[in-house]
Amino acid sequence: MQSDHTRRMFLKTAAAAGVGAAVTPWSAFARVPDARIRVGVVGCGGRGTGAAAQALAADAGVVIWSMSDAFADRIEQSLKQLLGSEQKDRVDVPPERRHVGIGSIDALLAEVDVVLLCSPPGFRPEQLAKSVAAGKHIFCEKPVCVDGPGYRSVLESVRSARTKGLSLVSGFCWRSSSPERAMFEQIHAGTLGEVVGVHSTYLTSPLGVRARQPDWSDLDFQLRNWQHFTWLSGDHLVEQAVHSVDKIHWAMSGRLPIRCVGMGSRFVHDPLPERGDVYDNFAVTYEYENGPRCVLMCRQQPDCYNINDDWINGTKGFGWVNGWGPTHWIKDYAGSLLWSYPKDGPAPNMYQVEHDTLFAAIRSARPVNEGEWMANSCMMAIMGRMSAYSGQAITWEQATQSNEALRPAELGGALAVPPVPRPGRRAVRPAPSV
Repeated sequence: MQSDHTRRMFLKTAAAAGVGAAVTPWSAFARVPDARIRVGVVGCGGRGTGAAAQALAADAGVVIWSMSDAFADRIEQSLKQLLGSEQKDRVDVPPERRHVGIGSIDALLAEVDVVLLCSPPGFRPEQLAKSVAAGKHIFCEKPVCVDGPGYRSVLESVRSARTKGLSLVSGFCWRSSSPERAMFEQIHAGTLGEVVGVHSTYLTSPLGVRARQPDWSDLDFQLRNWQHFTWLSGDHLVEQAVHSVDKIHWAMSGRLPIRCVGMGSRFVHDPLPERGDVYDNFAVTYEYENGPRCVLMCRQQPDCYNINDDWINGTKGFGWVNGWGPTHWIKDYAGSLLWSYPKDGPAPNMYQVEHDTLFAAIRSARPVNEGEWMANSCMMAIMGRMSAYSGQAITWEQATQSNEALRPAELGGALAVPPVPRPGRRAVRPAPSV
């Protein structure tokens, strides 16, 4: 059953559109064949399973109809969890609609109205392009790309989705958090003046690993540990701390940096093949035209101080965003409080709000497209990784025009664990001439 929040959101959206379910049947809305919305899940791990559950909660007509994953056991585990939920009667995925393999999205797209893209990010640009070409509404988890070619592909898909009237909602969950939305509304309204600097942190513990099993191929092994391989995840700056990069992008009202200088290393990660080629720490300074500097620090190291917050400085004052708190306030430089989010203020589940937004847009036939800022936030994170890996300053033009594609040319057969990048020894491929 839908939550009260979901029902209220749908009624509000329908009213704004000048329609209501009691007046106009759902079958009349664009791109939805009937009251049922058939949803396909691509990538059936924890995030994909969570997204499926949130889709079910967002709209009473949603049916989980098709599933795709590189591994059959992930589909079965996801189904077991979904069939144990209150919405189990709307989970209808018989064996013939359980598609296994890296390319299995093709079969899924022929069966559904909406697709949830939750597989490893290295495949996301291709999957997004296929989903848009097939005319599907899309929930697209972050990050949406791991390199320059992927970024450019995503931008093409975003533009095509807009032309086709398709909804595209991103997995940048903090953009759907009520306290964060209120905070950034205050920033954009000028409460702290012109933003001159941001300091963001994403300091946390390492992610888990899976030991190799005798029947796994090289590709199986890397996919099972995808967060630890740069070609699949983009490294943890791109895969995890991209949330903090996105808040920098948000605070700067969508302005793009002219260049960045990054550093990082692999200092405490155990030398296990499961740890792949990723770093365990990064620090990046983003430089903007006319002087603003924004700094990000992130790490995945055990037994250390952890925090995930953002300090935003303006010409009139400074603000603190601490989603883990949650704490959100703005003060002037004398220390007087200018604004704060009330402790008892509304705070609906931000992951749920993402899907409420998507399905309300579909039902109202008023597409939402979050593609440009979604892609640019990911590219900012990629830009920082490029600088840290190479030890060089990287301009926005170098990053966005780079031809460095991380995905191996061949995924079958032997697939070695890549060496850990060493700054000063990794070339930055020149941008193509324009």
